[in-house]
Order: sequence, then C-alpha cells, then structure tokens
Amino acid sequence: MSPSAHDDLQGGTAAQLPASSHGASRPEERERDAQRNAVVEVLRLAPLAEELAERFAAAGHQLYLVGGSVRDALLGRLGTDLDFTTDARPDRVRELLDGWAETVWDTGIEFGTLGAYRHGTTVEITTFRADSYDRVTRNPDVEFGDTLDGDLLRRDFTVNAMAIELPQRRFVDRHGGMPDLLARRLDTPATPEESFADDPLRMLRAARFAAQLGFAVADRVLAAMRDMADELARITPERVQAELSKLLCGTHSRRGVELLVETGLADHVLPEVPGMRLAIDEHHQHKDVYEHSLTVLDQAIDLEQAEQTEPDLVLRLAALLHDIGKPATRRFEPGGGVSFHHHEVVGAKMARKRLRALRYSKEVVNDVSGLVYLHLRFHGYGEGNWTDSAVRRYVTDAGHLLERLHKLVRADCTTRNKRKARALQRAYDELEERIARIAAEEDLAKVRPDLDGNEIVRLLGVEPGPVVGEAWKHLKEVRLDRGPMERDEAVAELYRWARDRGLDVPGVD
Repeated sequence: MSPSAHDDLQGGTAAQLPASSHGASRPEERERDAQRNAVVEVLRLAPLAEELAERFAAAGHQLYLVGGSVRDALLGRLGTDLDFTTDARPDRVRELLDGWAETVWDTGIEFGTLGAYRHGTTVEITTFRADSYDRVTRNPDVEFGDTLDGDLLRRDFTVNAMAIELPQRRFVDRHGGMPDLLARRLDTPATPEESFADDPLRMLRAARFAAQLGFAVADRVLAAMRDMADELARITPERVQAELSKLLCGTHSRRGVELLVETGLADHVLPEVPGMRLAIDEHHQHKDVYEHSLTVLDQAIDLEQAEQTEPDLVLRLAALLHDIGKPATRRFEPGGGVSFHHHEVVGAKMARKRLRALRYSKEVVNDVSGLVYLHLRFHGYGEGNWTDSAVRRYVTDAGHLLERLHKLVRADCTTRNKRKARALQRAYDELEERIARIAAEEDLAKVRPDLDGNEIVRLLGVEPGPVVGEAWKHLKEVRLDRGPMERDEAVAELYRWARDRGLDVPGVD
C-alpha cells in the first residue's frame, strides 16, 4: 500500500496491531488491517467523534481525527482526550460547539485551537495550520491553512501525521506513518533538519516518544539530533522540563535517557548525567557510575510496577541523579582503591541547582535533593550496630520521603554478587520490620518532644523566643534517643538542660 493511500475503511473488525513485520500476511494487508483497527477502535471508544463530525459535515466543513489520537488508537491506548483538525476557522468552530458541548474553552484560540468537553470526553479542535518559523525562537507565525496535506506536513513525526476523516471513516497517511508505526520507528514528515530547525523541541520529543512508546529513532533523525543538539538552547527551561518529565515517566525511560546522552542533548538538559561516564583506570576498578545510575532507574521502575503504582517523577529523578556527586568527589586511594567521600552531600547540592535551573517546583527540588542526600544513610545497618534511636532518626530525617527512600535504597543495589545482593535485601527487610515495630509502639510519623512550646514557656518562666526553640530541639533529640518519656521524666530533663545552660528555673533549687 502506498504511503499516500486514502483508503475507504467502512466497517471491519478490531484487530491487534501486529508486533513485527514478520508473519503470513503481506505488509500491505497488515497496514490495511491496522488502519481498519484504528477506525473501529476510535468509534468504539469515542462514538461522539462521529457525532461531532456529522455536525461539522452538515455545516459544510471537514473534520479529521489526527495526530496522537490516531497513533494511540493504532497502539490500543486511546484515552478520553481526542485531537481533531478542520477547515473551519476558529469562530466557526465555536459556533458549531455551542449547543453540543457541555463546556467550551478558547485559551488556545490564537493558535486556532478550541477545547470542549462532552460526556466524559475532552476534544481539541484546531483549524488547519500552515505555519512558518523564524528559526530564532520556536514560536511560529501562525497561519491558517486550507488543506489537510499542509497541516500534516508540519507535524513532528510521521506516526503523528496520520488522520481519520469522519464521518466518512477514511484513513489518511501521506507520509508513511503506518509503516513507521508497524516498524516502531520515529521519522519526520519533512527532512529532520527542516523539522528541527523549525522547532528544536522536537528533538526532545523524539527522546520522549522513545521512552513512552519504546520506538527506535530513524538513522537520519539520529544524525540530525547529533548535529543540531546546540539548537536546544533556543528552548525555554520550562518547555525542556516538561518534555524531560514525560520522558522519565515513560515505560522505557532508560532508552530516552540513553538517547539524550548519545546525541549530546543531555549536555543541554542534564549535563551531570553524561558527566557520570568516568574513565576507569585498569588499576582502580569501580562501577561505571553512568551505567549504574541507569540500572538503578530501571530497578526503581520495576519496584513501581511490582506495586502497580503510577510513575513517580520524584523517585525516578532521584534514581537517575543519586550519584551525580561522584565525579567531583572521586579520589584514588593507595593500593588501588577509589573513594567518593560525601558524594551524597555534593550530589544533593548539584541536584538542587540543576532542578532549579529547569524550573521544577520547590517541592520537587526539595524532595529529589533530599533523597539524594539520604540515599547512603542505610549503609552500615547490615553491620548490626543500629540502635532503636538510629532507626527513629532514619525515619524522622526521611519524613514524608520514607516510602520513596525505601524504593531508592533497594533499587541502588546493583551488585552482580548474588550473595551480597541477598544480604543487602535481607538487611533492608529487617530495617523495614524494625521501623514498623517501633512505629506501632511510638507513632514514628509524629516524633515530637514530650513537652510543647507553651509548656516550656510556663515551666521555665521565660518569654517565647530563641531559648524556647533551643529547649524544644533538645527535648526532640532526647525523644529520638530514648523514645517516649513520661511527663515527669520530660520535665526533669527540661530542668536539667536549663540548669546546664545557667538558667534560673522557678521553684527548682
């Protein structure tokens, strides 16, 4: 089947997208089956798509399901967000949505896009575009087009440049999107040099789609990404951050990170990651920090999937960045050893600086840097010298990050020595059991001094101020060391602290 085919796909039954190009059927038959599947899947999951199209057709306008919606229908992952394109201008689109949609919004109308919501489905409808770019920024001069062909040519990848004309149920593939989808390959409708010059963010999108879909990148696209990586400097940190977050939350996020590093894009996004590729002297053997970090990322994702939880951006960032302080702290020791003393402290500062530069929220910055700082705290527990006090401090210092810290520490075990790996996992199992036991006895989630600030003021006869804060911190430290105290014990400890500080304690000699 020609890539430019415009096939009538009336009827048909749903079929799974073939996993490879090998099989009894010919490629053109497989393409036709996949196209039919996309149409049937769209109409099964989103019957209102045809309903909306009939409304446009009655008004003399074309309507196409387009882009990611078609791709996802082919992959069996179509959601409740649908993208359409039309020859109708935005004001006319608004008129056609009024009376049909439950809600309409026009925040993207300057780009020709209106959004609407009906019966649990969100739709975005964009007028055909034929934009031009100044190739200085990534902002296009928005121009409305008159043909679907022009609109599809300006899209980022061929797998996102397919369309379904509704209500006619015709599949449109002008740029070989279907063969690329069947081959699980990312290529561009125009040349990649033209595409990336127009919008360098598309290079990051290539890595993001590789991470989300597990697709490979066409050779010519890979070459252009290497040659044009410096163009990424035109993109704002906020847009880079959005693509990086989606990449890291993908099922195949390691593949996306490796693509960033291989092409040089990582030098403009997370330069600390390629910076972990340390040269290993034959006399100073140690793990390759970069490969180790990718393995930790993989294992953190495995732990998420085992618990059937949603992708955790904070955990994945921490897994990738937990050892970024190692290059700066590497020291060659006498006898061939290598040390990375305090790399968790240096790494936490580096992570904080990089994530701030990428405009991540304060919460993400604090949580990721906190995990990087804490990731080594567990080591030494297996030697059997942790008291209950040390366990309390571990829990208290981790705070709301404790569950993530559990996963990060477990994922950080990448030794090939199975005996050592089992010992580490058993040690952490034991630590979690101790945490659970102590928590049941003491409510570790709320470790606070046994006296509050108001009681300290009354007992010491002082005004609120620094002295009260210092006393509160002291009692918290005692609480962590000893566990809960009876009130009389806590009061006696407060008075002892006050006397040692030279404070006069009312009623106490």
